[in-house]
Amino acid sequence: MHTFSEITPQQLDGNLFRMIGEQWMLIGAQQDDKVNMMTASWGGTGILWGKPVVFAFIRPQRYTKELVDASNGFSCTFFSQEYRPQLALCGSKSGREIDKVGACGFHVLNDGGVPYFDEAQIAILCQKLYHQPMDPACFVTSNLAIDHYPNKDYHHFYVAEIRKILIQDA
Repeated sequence: MHTFSEITPQQLDGNLFRMIGEQWMLIGAQQDDKVNMMTASWGGTGILWGKPVVFAFIRPQRYTKELVDASNGFSCTFFSQEYRPQLALCGSKSGREIDKVGACGFHVLNDGGVPYFDEAQIAILCQKLYHQPMDPACFVTSNLAIDHYPNKDYHHFYVAEIRKILIQDA
């Protein structure tokens, strides 16, 4: 098992555009004894309502969405490139069909009901503040809805306060 140190959001090093958009992250959630995660390459961080927050987007058909909706929080975890195959699996398979944690060989850790993974380099632990389905009528640029939602399965938008950031110790 690895050890982790807690840092503040201001101490987080790295380019979050690259970390989220190119290296990907896992959004993880837990309900009772069920833990599931999904790969995400859309999202962000910032300050909202005077709090450090994460912005996450989850399609309605994702199993992880059910767990995020049923819990008070979720995690955003980041991994070294050696885990790219596991992140690809988490983006292509459903937790309804397979045990993704077992298939990836990950070890679940937990902090206040929010799961994260021993193999992660960075774990951002979040508490939900706001949730809303995206409204297709609100797209200002109409081709975005056409290009990204041919099945009209619009993402649900979550804002979550960053409760804790954990960095794996070297």
